[in-house]
Amino acid sequence: MMVEWLYQFAKGAGWFFVNPLFYFFVVMSLFYGHVRIKRERKTFHTRVKDITDELKFTYTKGIAAGLILSVLFCAVGIVLPFGLLMLIFIITALFSFTFRMSALSSAYTLGITIIIGYGAAFFPEADRMIPQLPLTNWTGLAVLLGLLLLAEGLLSYRSAHVKMSPAIAISKRGSYIGRQIANRVWLLPLFLFIPGDGISVPFDWWPVFSVNSQSFIPLWIPYFIGFGQRVQGSLPIISMQLTARRVCILGIVTLAIGAASYFWSPLSLAAAAVAVAGRAFLSWKQRVNDNSAPYYFSKRNQGLMVLGIIPHTPAEELNLEIGEIITKANGIQVRKVTDFYEALEKNRTFIKLEIIDCDGQLRFEQRASYEGEHHELGILFVKEDDEMEYRQYRNS
Repeated sequence: MMVEWLYQFAKGAGWFFVNPLFYFFVVMSLFYGHVRIKRERKTFHTRVKDITDELKFTYTKGIAAGLILSVLFCAVGIVLPFGLLMLIFIITALFSFTFRMSALSSAYTLGITIIIGYGAAFFPEADRMIPQLPLTNWTGLAVLLGLLLLAEGLLSYRSAHVKMSPAIAISKRGSYIGRQIANRVWLLPLFLFIPGDGISVPFDWWPVFSVNSQSFIPLWIPYFIGFGQRVQGSLPIISMQLTARRVCILGIVTLAIGAASYFWSPLSLAAAAVAVAGRAFLSWKQRVNDNSAPYYFSKRNQGLMVLGIIPHTPAEELNLEIGEIITKANGIQVRKVTDFYEALEKNRTFIKLEIIDCDGQLRFEQRASYEGEHHELGILFVKEDDEMEYRQYRNS
């Protein structure tokens, strides 16, 4: 028995690395990076991060969450029929072409899968359309959806705001304003069971496993969760973490409804509907609130606001953060980008900045400057209204 279990688990782990979706998102992550760099070069005439940034983020930031969820899924005994698993993969791949990472939320990929599967179950040919559909435990899937939404909220709270991509837009009044864009995808290695000729149920108390004669195949799958948000009315961390908390609340509500479907099966469909509608509402609400707020990344009278920082540049060594305001450079008050670079030229061997941080506190940063470095500190500012004059100055 033990040998058979080990064989089945090793076989299930091997399928993880031959899953087409695993490699599909390698290509898509690089393509997302290419599109981002193209936008950054058009706006700032330089890339902010490497093309592999999305790839590294996707394949490293969700591993721990996936392992924790796998333990929970095993404890609950969640089973996912093969047909629905394939439907999740297809929907995930299709939604990835929207280039809106919010479309890869589990509320949509798994929620829509549940809605389609539940509706298809009423047709006589359902098993041909979606293999193993009659074996679906809808309560288990609704609980799975709630847990994945909780994971999305927690992952977003922790890392969605890290290293966002800066952008420039034009306000209704015709002035330049800054934005921060987060397009994040996390790979979660999930351990699930699918009905099949594999191992028998090990414990009678597993809630979802009610038939002891049924056997299951253990399977590791690459599951992708996405989160997308644009911020222009506040600091990114504040906006992102607020949305993340709301997603966690939606996950708890979905989980509660899903658990209640143990007593009345149609509530599993209600859980999926609540997840889809709730996630769409949260995205809409965030966009409305952000649009109605005063522009955070805009021209300031007291200094220059940092919109972006290019990695591995002097800006990182100066410990600058997005949203901070540089009020003085080398002791000279700066209100325009040209003021900033003129101040740096006053002393080509040393840089000293006076900064108002995101908490409104004054601090100082300084470092040595090297020949030819003063135009390449790696700091991105909101464009000046007189942008042409600024470009001419930098090219002179």
